[in-house]
Amino acid sequence: MSIISNVRLNRRGFLKTTAATVAAATLPTGSASAQPKRGGHLRVGKGHGATTDTWNPATWDNGFTTPVAHSVHGHLTEVRPDGSIMPLVAESLEASPDAKTWRAKTRNGISFHSGKDVTPEDVVASINYPRGPDSNSAAGPLVEPISNISIDGDTIVFELTGGNADFPFHLSDLHLSIHPAKDDSIDWQSGDGCGSYIEKDVNFGVSMTMERNPNHWRDDVAFFDSIEMLSLVDQNTRTTGMVSGDVDMIDRLDLKTVNLLERNPNLKIHSIAGNQHFTFAMSSNQAPFDDNNVRQALKYAVNRQELVDKILFGYGSVGNDNPIGKGQQYYNTELEQKSYDPDKAKWFLQQAGMDSLAVSLSAADAAFAGAVDAGVLFLNSAKAAGIDLSVVREPNDGYWSDVWMQKPFSAVYWNGRPVQDQIFSTAFACGAAWNDGFWCNDRFEKLMVAARAELDSSKREQMYFEMQDIVSNEGSIIIPMFAYFVFATSNKIATPNTMASNWDLDGKRWSERWWFE
Repeated sequence: MSIISNVRLNRRGFLKTTAATVAAATLPTGSASAQPKRGGHLRVGKGHGATTDTWNPATWDNGFTTPVAHSVHGHLTEVRPDGSIMPLVAESLEASPDAKTWRAKTRNGISFHSGKDVTPEDVVASINYPRGPDSNSAAGPLVEPISNISIDGDTIVFELTGGNADFPFHLSDLHLSIHPAKDDSIDWQSGDGCGSYIEKDVNFGVSMTMERNPNHWRDDVAFFDSIEMLSLVDQNTRTTGMVSGDVDMIDRLDLKTVNLLERNPNLKIHSIAGNQHFTFAMSSNQAPFDDNNVRQALKYAVNRQELVDKILFGYGSVGNDNPIGKGQQYYNTELEQKSYDPDKAKWFLQQAGMDSLAVSLSAADAAFAGAVDAGVLFLNSAKAAGIDLSVVREPNDGYWSDVWMQKPFSAVYWNGRPVQDQIFSTAFACGAAWNDGFWCNDRFEKLMVAARAELDSSKREQMYFEMQDIVSNEGSIIIPMFAYFVFATSNKIATPNTMASNWDLDGKRWSERWWFE
């Protein structure tokens, strides 16, 4: 039996031992002379947000709503800055030797902002919410392997269809937030959470204000008295607000101007290498993208290094149409790196019975800063391969509801996930709500199920290596570059020495882990 309760547990450690423990969070605190302290009103400029956003956790899909998942709502587990997993609403997790049954003991003394105690019934309702064939939640594939959930006193018992060594990481997914049970579902409409901040006012697509939860069960998080989060999707507006001091931090910096911002003595520039990647998603259920030869032609028609140089300005690395980052445990080191090759692109077009190809690519800054410029560079490099690529500049507002997964070829950003099974299940599993390439592959599906249940690390590695090969060479997503998380804070803001790299802005835990000097 594996126990997660009092000390760190990372993925490799779990697979090498039959008993391990994980601690409640002890966050890095900068230095001995710079301990976190409470106080102050934080103003945040986010390069995300749309008027179509809601409190529904199934629909959270951008950097304005996802921090809400962590600040306002609780989760059973949390990924630490060092990449290990820790229990939150779950006081401990225990696994059977085959990792097919997991027992999560709920923590006593946790209440929702309304004053209602968090019960095992609330947890079950929250995890059940994205389950079922009608679910449109990105967490649907993560909870699909759960065959049954039951309550044993203060413990939730998860029975899985197969072993899953990464199950505690899945429970940290932002869409699996804890909400009050209501009828046969959950009450998400009220915004009532059990997180460290209480929502006071929200105008989706514009702003949100939060105040520290005085009754939160943890005393080692949430140091700001209050937070005002502004949706500033326009790059110039966001940057101007940072320079003028109207906001204390911004994400998604304009990398062309980072060197200028670095000269400002009132600002700190942070760059964190992680699993974030920028993509071009092709709908494989529509022509011409239903032909893998066409997809391969487009993959060889993009100059990846040029995008890293001119869009990321060196704040990133070349991608290989594979969502697994080089720092992850099972990264395929043997996969041949694709490079710009217009002749090979032409050859693949010929295999598709084509002499030329004309397609449109939808892009906007909402996808990622520089997405339209990236499309123009792609346009230019593709010409030599006989590909006529037109770039359509789409509106920022509504991009994720009206363009992403609606238009057949679009620019997208992905933060990545801490473990392979999480990103594969979320974005590549056949029929997954966020499978933005509408891609299915039988061999990939079989390997995905087998790999998550395999506890032998060497065998698991072989499976993940093959899966990455399949995604890279048969998938419908072009992943030309991995981008560092680059953001700016006022020099009044203090951050831990070690910041998480699983998501932007310290694993999206900035509201809990940062403080004013």
